[in-house]
Amino acid sequence: MAQETAPAHTACTGADAAITRVFALLGKRWTGLVVAVLSHGPGHFSELRRAIPGISERMLSDRLTELGEAGLVLREVDEGPPLRVRYRLTESGAALGPALTELRAWAERYLPPPGGCG
Repeated sequence: MAQETAPAHTACTGADAAITRVFALLGKRWTGLVVAVLSHGPGHFSELRRAIPGISERMLSDRLTELGEAGLVLREVDEGPPLRVRYRLTESGAALGPALTELRAWAERYLPPPGGCG
């Protein structure tokens, strides 16, 4: 009787370039939350800060700048007085909506809620 051999073990393959770029941007602390909040509609800086408890003004400013440079967020100045700045997702930022919905559903199914009560 012929003996079956186990399949040869192959080395792990590296993450592909596209997923590496996604997590380099969206994997930073607070970035995903900023996108998630803006997915509900445009908001002024102060509204975004209230919607994301724990984020500092500096961090929010940095994340909005990075998202703007990546083409996901648009900064619009509302002429005053008072002068106010509003942020909204661009078309490419809004295209993250289905992915965020899937991530939310995955988290609800597989990640325990804070405090470990389920």
